[in-house]
Amino acid sequence: MKQGLQLKFSQQLTLTPQLQQAIRLLQLSTLELDQEVELIMQTNPLLERVEGMEGMDHPVAPEEGQEMSGPDTAQGDTDSAPVDLAELTWQEAPGFSSGDEDDTYEIQTPQPALSLREHLLWQIRLSALTEHDQQLVELLIDALDEHGYLTQDLEEILEMLPDDIDVDLTELQIALKHLQHLDPVGVGARTLTECLSLQLSALPESTLDIKLAQVIVAQELPALGTHDYAGIKRRLHCDDAAFRQAYELIMQLNPRPCTAFEPNDTRYIIPDVIVEKIKGAWVVKLNQQAIPRLRVNQMYAEILGRNKDSDHQQLSGQMQEAKWFIKNLAQRFDTILRVSQCIVDRQGLFLEHGEVAMRPLVLREIADVVELHESTVSRTTTQKFIMTPRGIFELKYFFGSHVNTEVGGACSATAIRALIKQMVNAENQKKPLSDGQMAEILAQQGIVVARRTIAKYREALQIPPANQRKAL
Repeated sequence: MKQGLQLKFSQQLTLTPQLQQAIRLLQLSTLELDQEVELIMQTNPLLERVEGMEGMDHPVAPEEGQEMSGPDTAQGDTDSAPVDLAELTWQEAPGFSSGDEDDTYEIQTPQPALSLREHLLWQIRLSALTEHDQQLVELLIDALDEHGYLTQDLEEILEMLPDDIDVDLTELQIALKHLQHLDPVGVGARTLTECLSLQLSALPESTLDIKLAQVIVAQELPALGTHDYAGIKRRLHCDDAAFRQAYELIMQLNPRPCTAFEPNDTRYIIPDVIVEKIKGAWVVKLNQQAIPRLRVNQMYAEILGRNKDSDHQQLSGQMQEAKWFIKNLAQRFDTILRVSQCIVDRQGLFLEHGEVAMRPLVLREIADVVELHESTVSRTTTQKFIMTPRGIFELKYFFGSHVNTEVGGACSATAIRALIKQMVNAENQKKPLSDGQMAEILAQQGIVVARRTIAKYREALQIPPANQRKAL
């Protein structure tokens, strides 16, 4: 084969380190961004946070000695003095706050409480039990699951004990009785039936129809779960009044009495943007508390200003990286602000009237307006939150599929779910609406929805079917 040279022209997109960093920062959540900032500051000594009230006028603090007149200059010579990126990027943006308003949202951190194990051990150590009996109860406490149920058989627990410990099954059964008399009532139960029975046994014997309630819990709990009220009354030979009283008594019981001691994995959301109605228009502004306030260290900047020889090449590189990072931060928040304002402009009816007024929206519609790629809009709306008068929502919440209407329009799936919730809340609980009936009601309003679609949305809302919603 003869070898030769051929000249070919082509275009290729190259992801520079700066562009890669900008993309990565855009897809980070607020908490992840804060972690990223801390990591960058540990590796780059030229970056520092603005402490106290200094620099509170700017989301990203100006770098020392910067003077520039416009955004175009910020994209130019990176060796010139640093730029006041916050002022250039957001001063003209809709809803930009210069710090005159107080946008501080205080979060009350709950004080650490006793765990279930600590609570039970505290009661045991205050009891009059012998040390041997206390140890057996503590053994069972350690075998409880996170909900306070004893899921292991006593025989299995006994087999796990070392041979040199002289304990028999009867002693474990007695220890279980001691455990089940502790607070909260129902702890140490092995089944749901036993948990509810323990709570009924703790009530005064004079409680009306308590005996019937105990029989229903012991024998008819599965039928009660399927709302087979007629079958229960027929098998137990009780009248409507007695059954109703026993039913109301059972409904007051707690199937998970140890919920208050379960681990509280609360995750606090910091909104990235805030929407307010100003002079009749919905305006979005950045949440100043979610924006890192950074600047270039003045001491290092002065050193580089006086010495630009090769001995300070590494420091010059870190200076450049610091400028890029601050610039990419500015671009990140500017993009979030633009996309959020565009979403709010299209979902103004939701802010006015709630979920029933949510309109269908897709990423392409926002991308065309803000002149960004759909993937960029997707990154911008993922794990970014907006505070509205109706609550805090992820930006992705405002996007959704649509269902065609008879008049040729479209209705958002979010609006349909809201209508289903309204119908269930307003229905006659003795004759709850079926999925087919709800589909017919929506059809009368011009919204054509199949029964299986209603069932899918109802399950997504965690609303049980009609037979399980039926009340006495």
